Amino acid sequence: MSALLEAVRAGRTPEVVSLLDELTDAERRALFPELKALRKELRKAPWNASSRRAHPALYAAGVACQTGAAAVAGWIAAADMRWSQAAPALLLHILGDRDRAWLADLAHRLAQRPDSSMVPYELMAGLVRLSGCPVPTTDAYVRGWMAHIAGTGKSHGTVVGRLRQEPHLPELVAAMFETDDIGGLLEWLSGEGPHSWFGALSELTASGDLDRKVVVEACVARLLRGGSAADHRAFLKLLRALELTDAEERERTADWLALASDAVSPVAAHAQSVLASCALEGELTRRQLADMSAAVLFRTEKKLVRAQLVLLGKVLAKDPSAAAELLPAAAEAFGHPDPEVQERALKLVERHLPKTDSADVQAQLAPAAEQLIPTLRVRAARVLGIDPVAPGPVVHEEVLPPAPRPLRLEPAPRSAAELAEEVSALLAAGTDVAGFERALDGLVRHAHDRRDGLLEALAPVAGRRWWHPEGVRPDTYFARTRSLLDPAQAVDLLLATLLGRVGTGTLLAAVQQGTTTDGCVHSALCRAFGARLWEVAYRIRTEPLPFLLSTPTWSTGLLEPDELVDRLDAYRRIGARPAAADFAQALLRVRRSDRAAAAAAAGRAAALGTAEGERLARWLASDGSALPEFRRRVAGPRLLVDAGELPELREDFPAEFRPLGRPAGAVAAARYCHHWNDGIRPHWLALLPERRELVAVRMLWELSGAAVEDTRGVAAVLPRLAESGGEAGDSVHLCVAYGLGARHAEDRLAAVDALLTLAARGQLDAARLGADLGQLAGDGAVKPLRLADAARTAAATGANATVWEVLRHTLPQLLADRAADGAGTAPRGLADLLGVAAECAERSGARGQLPHLERTARRSGSSRLVAQARRLHSALTAGSAA
Repeated sequence: MSALLEAVRAGRTPEVVSLLDELTDAERRALFPELKALRKELRKAPWNASSRRAHPALYAAGVACQTGAAAVAGWIAAADMRWSQAAPALLLHILGDRDRAWLADLAHRLAQRPDSSMVPYELMAGLVRLSGCPVPTTDAYVRGWMAHIAGTGKSHGTVVGRLRQEPHLPELVAAMFETDDIGGLLEWLSGEGPHSWFGALSELTASGDLDRKVVVEACVARLLRGGSAADHRAFLKLLRALELTDAEERERTADWLALASDAVSPVAAHAQSVLASCALEGELTRRQLADMSAAVLFRTEKKLVRAQLVLLGKVLAKDPSAAAELLPAAAEAFGHPDPEVQERALKLVERHLPKTDSADVQAQLAPAAEQLIPTLRVRAARVLGIDPVAPGPVVHEEVLPPAPRPLRLEPAPRSAAELAEEVSALLAAGTDVAGFERALDGLVRHAHDRRDGLLEALAPVAGRRWWHPEGVRPDTYFARTRSLLDPAQAVDLLLATLLGRVGTGTLLAAVQQGTTTDGCVHSALCRAFGARLWEVAYRIRTEPLPFLLSTPTWSTGLLEPDELVDRLDAYRRIGARPAAADFAQALLRVRRSDRAAAAAAAGRAAALGTAEGERLARWLASDGSALPEFRRRVAGPRLLVDAGELPELREDFPAEFRPLGRPAGAVAAARYCHHWNDGIRPHWLALLPERRELVAVRMLWELSGAAVEDTRGVAAVLPRLAESGGEAGDSVHLCVAYGLGARHAEDRLAAVDALLTLAARGQLDAARLGADLGQLAGDGAVKPLRLADAARTAAATGANATVWEVLRHTLPQLLADRAADGAGTAPRGLADLLGVAAECAERSGARGQLPHLERTARRSGSSRLVAQARRLHSALTAGSAA
């Protein structure tokens, strides 16, 4: 071993540099193969103190012993070298005697690397200084420069002072405006106050260090270009910090018009305020104001639309002669989804239309008035002097999404290589029920028929798992934690078993003693899910199964009875012994709702002459629709369900499956548990694909947390719940109700999907769901404002009659909570909920009486609640469809 390599291994970097200084270029190149071999060795070595100590020295030696700029750049930016780099000053010392053109080439090659390569800015800047080359303006260089300026210590002065010392300031500032997604970094580095980046750039433009016109134009151009929300926030903040003069603002009228029309709300609001100032000072032509108004009033943001209507009112008050040009633009708001905005626009027309005697204006406004809600359309007809359209019968066609159809599972991968790819993808990113079951069946089949080829294909996959390195003891982990909380843990168990990292005793104990449980409401589901996996792992070690009996036919988890009979027949013919938990899971999955198919399969099963065949025949002969007795209960603001005992699941099933038939209630659900992984919930539904009520009652407490405790993500399972089989009873509808009132938009969207799926399948009990929502909203578990957003989203798909039918049973309870004398306080969002109900009633042609609505509609005043109550009352009694 050479002295240099010995010093590198020991991590003696100063000694390495000293030895390198004494070598010629040829001697350095001759040593490089040894350094490459050491690097390859360290890649495979555990990340311990010894390997960490060697990396900085190896990093420096590799830079010194290569002559090509591309090779050196590749070494510096390599993924395995970036975490233990040598200091940039040391590398500059090593490279300082190279040709200036070579250094410039290296600087630009490093700057072109992605920012994730973590090339030190100090190294790139040092190479630029040594070579005298033009400064790179790449993403990595600009981000590194910004972090360097902001990260320099206080002893080096303020941000503005450090920027003034930058020799390439104009080029780098210009490049900052051209760098994608830089706004987040600019905000993070900037802070507040006069010494922030925003304040510094503003001061530099004022002092002449930066060309003010160039900076202002670059900032406006960046806002026009669009980008991420962080970019918009940052560059809008910078634009405000620049404090444009009136003259500078007037020069860019076209830019403000474009931003007001198309930019994100905060930027559009700033542009709107600038244009409003111009308009009120007479520096905006009528045509420009009309074009701006038509564009802004087309937007959905109520704040922008209201501000524009206020601006039009002020301009028309100062210049009544402009009504002929501006009122047709104001009519753009007649089509706004918010009735209050429509009414504001109509009031503006009512106030200023008499100031013009042009019949052309009325002719332009008449078509736009057809977009108004019915009550406002009548007013508009009077103002415009046109005949109101007589109310007629509404022809409404309910639009619901097609009922989702389950997908048939593809056969397990035939080749070990393909199976290894699927297992790797499952472990990396998760998968659905179909993907998990295919991978599981594939592992079982290949372990039985082609074990050596399977182990070879799985070697790279297993090598990346947490339990693979020497010194890690997966057997101890799995023995201590028998509950398999997600599909990835289950696959890890099987892989570790195949590679001999889990002992047979651990597997046998899990099969005989069952999985550990904390007694929470999910434990019955988790135990049944885990029991099959532990049994499969044990049989892989002792008596491999030829294939699984319980692999579902469909993506929902359903198993066709004929397929299960065929599998039992194949077991009988080859003399294979079924696994108890696998067969139990197959029974729970087999379809019994098709009574004709079940009866035919029962006869075939009985003819097999095996114990499992007889058991399957008896199971298929029974109805399979029996559910336990359910009882509602109140727990604080929550409305919950308790499930009684189901004897059918307590008899002739393995011990780990019997808890599925035990009572389940809210008290157990309220206990803390560790089943927090969202990925396991669809697999619980696939456990009982024809009895989703048994799963829903055990998920109800955590789903209620989406509305009551503002938890995030738990409602993602609701579409799968709606697609599952069996009765959709109290538990399913309450789960959807809590999802519709969830805090987070993505959870509400999932609940809307579930609502529409139930409706499309003819399984939605709108009266039950509406009554539940009314009670939950009255008790404070569901906020009406959130429910209104979810209902509006569902109605926007065309399901107006469905949404109305739900709200028809929700609103009476909320309206009844208000005192008869008006002293009661309406919950926040009730007006929005009435507005959604009114729109649905108008579009679906609903008629009839709604309890307590008329009393609210007849109250005095013009509050939003009263206005929306009047609108709904009008729609139900004499309104027509929009």
